Amino acid sequence: MGTISLEGLEFFAYHGYYPEEQRIGNKYALDITIATDFFKAAQEDKLSETVNYETIYQIASIVMKEPAKLLEHIGFNVIEKIREKYPLVANITVRVSKFNPPVGGVCTRAVITMEG
Repeated sequence: MGTISLEGLEFFAYHGYYPEEQRIGNKYALDITIATDFFKAAQEDKLSETVNYETIYQIASIVMKEPAKLLEHIGFNVIEKIREKYPLVANITVRVSKFNPPVGGVCTRAVITMEG
């Protein structure tokens, strides 16, 4: 058992609760960590026996193109799509960050972390 992580994936997307957020867009970051058994992949040096992080990036990219109001919804969709592709992984943790959220003051990022 081990973990595979992609950290600091950055996207410009049109998510947000407020209509102006959906029009203007914003910068987002994702960190994805997957707990899985990749002993056979390590032993045999075969990509087909592990989680391909290029595929994980593609999944994240597709989800980020789908408008959402909540960061929680983005995290949920990333987990669901990864589970569709890799149903045997033990756990998936997704951290979604929204830069400069509209909170009425200075805030670098709003962040949610979801496991599934």
